[in-house]
Amino acid sequence: MKEGGQIEMGIVRSNDEVAPDHRILAIELPPSFGDGQPGQFVMLRPGECRDPFLPRPFSIYTMDRDGESVHLYLLYRVVGKGTVLMASLRRGDTVMLLGPLGRGFDPPGEAEKAVLVAGGVGVAPLVCYAERARKTGSGRALEITAYVGARTEGILVGLDRLEALCDVLKVATDDGSRGYNGTVTELFRRDLDKFRPPGSVVKACGPKGMTDALRDIVEREGLYCQVSLEERMACGIGVCLGCAVRVKGDDAEPAYLRVCKDGPVFDMGVIYRDDR
Repeated sequence: MKEGGQIEMGIVRSNDEVAPDHRILAIELPPSFGDGQPGQFVMLRPGECRDPFLPRPFSIYTMDRDGESVHLYLLYRVVGKGTVLMASLRRGDTVMLLGPLGRGFDPPGEAEKAVLVAGGVGVAPLVCYAERARKTGSGRALEITAYVGARTEGILVGLDRLEALCDVLKVATDDGSRGYNGTVTELFRRDLDKFRPPGSVVKACGPKGMTDALRDIVEREGLYCQVSLEERMACGIGVCLGCAVRVKGDDAEPAYLRVCKDGPVFDMGVIYRDDR
């Protein structure tokens, strides 16, 4: 993969609604497009669109090759001008992509258990992680448990893929319409006795409230956790510094890293508490 990813024009193959205001965009790309790793992302702009001017970042949901082309899938929620425009894309339309970009999740290594904690569309990079872990396993059994949360049952997404990939899948909804009645971190906390260091690792992605609560849990239990931060990005390659996040420096003093270039995946322990 070229440094900083590469720019390619892709062709839309489908853009299906999978839940209210949630869609999966399938894009066909030339075989020269790099191999995306779990947790990496792409910057996307529909065709020759210049309004909005800046492309939007999206985590890789899943990706495969057939020899002649790359098939990239992006899970997104329709929330603003850019994603409203994306929702209007139809089969045969073109999109401009820059990627794959950023630092992804580390592989499970010697861990015996991988715990995935997702909130909302934060499920996307964790589906990618589970798929890659299953494909590249060393032959040693890896137990994967996924915890997925959302406000209500109707906007739970990615469950079909996770159910096929994970040994255990548990769901939490704020309103109790499916699964545990409460937050996904509360549900995970109830099962902590099943996951002990160093045999278990945690991978997470979701809104700030979820990741803050998860950090309290993993720090107290001594669990190694990586988190993919959700952050606004302008360039995607670390030039504009618009997505800087405060982290702990070498002497535990504040320092700044770029979410797009140095992340979006970070070790949970380096994120400065008062910033996230």
